[in-house]
Amino acid sequence: MQQFGGRPRAAGDPVESAYRLHSRAVLASLVRLLGGFDLAEEGLHEAFLAATAQWPRDGVPRDPRSWLISAGRFRVIDRLRSKARLDAVRSDLSRHLDMVSEPTAPPMEDNLPDDRLRLIFICCHPSLPVDAQVAMALREVCGLTTEQIAAAFLTGAPTIAQRIVRAKARIRYLALPYVVPDTDELDQRMEGVLHVIYLIFTEGYANPERGGSSEALCNEAIRLARLLRDLLSNGEVIGLLALMLLQDSRRAARLNADGDMRLLDDKDRGLWDSERIVEGCALALEANSGAAVGAFALQAAIAACYARAPSLESVDWDRVLALYDLLTQAEPSPVIKLNRAVALSRKSGAAAGLAVVDGLLADGELQNYGLAYAVRAQLCRELGRSEEARTAFESAFPLARSPAERRWIEKQIAGLDAAQLTS
Repeated sequence: MQQFGGRPRAAGDPVESAYRLHSRAVLASLVRLLGGFDLAEEGLHEAFLAATAQWPRDGVPRDPRSWLISAGRFRVIDRLRSKARLDAVRSDLSRHLDMVSEPTAPPMEDNLPDDRLRLIFICCHPSLPVDAQVAMALREVCGLTTEQIAAAFLTGAPTIAQRIVRAKARIRYLALPYVVPDTDELDQRMEGVLHVIYLIFTEGYANPERGGSSEALCNEAIRLARLLRDLLSNGEVIGLLALMLLQDSRRAARLNADGDMRLLDDKDRGLWDSERIVEGCALALEANSGAAVGAFALQAAIAACYARAPSLESVDWDRVLALYDLLTQAEPSPVIKLNRAVALSRKSGAAAGLAVVDGLLADGELQNYGLAYAVRAQLCRELGRSEEARTAFESAFPLARSPAERRWIEKQIAGLDAAQLTS
């Protein structure tokens, strides 16, 4: 439930619905029109205050997003005009108002066709650390909570909040302009932009039981990647798009009829989206055909191996492991090493995979990552080490990212208990 002007809004309220659907896009447009986050956030708040007052009386406008952008923009302009009486700032404000108060939006001086994609590029300024770029973009552009961003970074919410505050303070201190750089400078920001888009996708993909809102996040990330491919068709952009399409092809099979999670072994491949698989595999091949192959292209190639195989048993595990070896060189993250351990267990047995997982957990980098404990539990169970499996599942439970994951873990623990009683 959102609250504007001190009055709570019910979940079915049109203002609440407009906030969920349009608030981040409205903010992105206001940043472009007003020239900064502070004024844009003020305009966003003012727009929804106006909607709360006017929509119940006058009805919901035909185009709510445009109405909100216009209302927020002109309310901020009115406030700036009221302050322009101060002689010391009159000339600066006058120049600012000339820029933002045209009756139509100022022309875009870059090649980006979308305000949200434009704002992601603006957040990913090379003067900011990459983790701060990504955190700020996810919070401001995508509306993810600090807790959701912290889960993606495998860290605590206070750490993420500090990164965002420091990033905004640095923007103000350096007076960084809210503009998109020239095309030849976009590559400097590409790493952060690609990670933002992928984390938007994974936030939706990790929570399939949310239904429409989960699907909307996945679709938005894919939409942004398509726009980016049209602008800069390099291997990593194509690889990211391929990876998301291939992962998203399995969305309909991720939960069973009771809303419980299915593992990859249990997924009904008849529910997989064949069109997304065909497109994703073709793009993965394209992404891996260049001289330099990056991390997203390699992940797309791995996903294509799973998608093309008629069953999990028939996956080419030698190829998957070879691709993971290249991937760990390109991006040696603990999550990628964990995924490689799972593939290793498929080829060489649970004991081989478990040795790698235990090493990763001992290093401490995955201590906040529930799937690491869930993988350990599965491998221990395969080896008949039921007590260790139960302990690992219990460690995974508080770190689960969704109710579906928690229900699945509870059922695994109950299954281990039942097996112990009958043995």
